[in-house]
Amino acid sequence: MGWFVRISRVIFGIAVLASSAGLLAASPAANAASAIHYVALGDSYSSGVGAGDYISSSGSCERSSLSYPEQWADANSPASFVSVACSGATTADVLSSQVSALSPSTTLVSITIGGNDAGFASSCLNAVSASEAYVADELPARLDTTLQTIRADAPAAKILVLGYPDLYDLSKSNSCIGLSTADRTALNQGAGDLDSALATAAAAQGDTFADVRSQFAGHEICDSGSWLHSVDIFSISSSYHPTAAGQEIGYLPAFTSAAG
Repeated sequence: MGWFVRISRVIFGIAVLASSAGLLAASPAANAASAIHYVALGDSYSSGVGAGDYISSSGSCERSSLSYPEQWADANSPASFVSVACSGATTADVLSSQVSALSPSTTLVSITIGGNDAGFASSCLNAVSASEAYVADELPARLDTTLQTIRADAPAAKILVLGYPDLYDLSKSNSCIGLSTADRTALNQGAGDLDSALATAAAAQGDTFADVRSQFAGHEICDSGSWLHSVDIFSISSSYHPTAAGQEIGYLPAFTSAAG
């Protein structure tokens, strides 16, 4: 039986070496994840308003465990993660109460911002027109200041600026109850102008803009499988915000791809 013992020892040794090799092969990815220090900033699109399953300690900021930052952190196990994204946040709020979460050790930052500054919540054509003027004339400087401050507070970070989806599938507007096609067109145009301002600001500061519109294509309001809440008088804050599916299948893939 000595030969059996010797062969068993050889097989065991090979198994141990194979296992060690597997661990060594996996270590770069594990080390990469453990080196990430992620901070999520921004407004309700990053806090997860509309997705449900809100974290009680987040209070009126309505941070959801189903938001794209939370889901990305759960899947990637970074060395550290904190979300200070908050419902209703403007660029001024980011500067006054969110950037304090950053530090020189921060390596990854995400942000959605600008919608509340511009005030696109109204479907009134005059209000949308005023918002578009604000986006063209005043918002760019506010975005530049915000991104410059983030860079100063997190000099080593990869900064990802995520955009906003088109709200309506205009090709389905004629068979979709609610707002007029003119109102829906104006809202989509407003979101498009905002995305252009965000993309321009990100490029100017050397940051990355993640456009989510292609992810949401075919899943806007008026589509049968919409990932966006329509106007809801019983839950006004959720109106025009991503559902849980919008966070998971809309925002999360766009963020994951941009984060690398």
